Amino acid sequence: MINVSVAYASSSNLQVVIELSVDIGCTVQQAIKQSGLLQQFPEIDLQHNSIGIYSRKVTLDYELSPNDRVEIYRPLQIDPRQARMSRVKAERSKN
Repeated sequence: MINVSVAYASSSNLQVVIELSVDIGCTVQQAIKQSGLLQQFPEIDLQHNSIGIYSRKVTLDYELSPNDRVEIYRPLQIDPRQARMSRVKAERSKN
């Protein structure tokens, strides 16, 4: 058995982290299912949400190592370039 955690932030102010003991050879997908987060947050779609280990994207069949932190990422609400352009425009309008 190894210890891992599975994390999901459903919004900017709600993050859930589930600590698990899983079998050696457990995949990311198996750990997510075991965590119960799919039942708690039905908006999670493993075919569309990106998954990572400590901010590094991985596939669902990635085999976990001890103390890995599986992160389920939400889809972006706005394109990062568009967000930056909006901030620049707002800053320029202040001056």
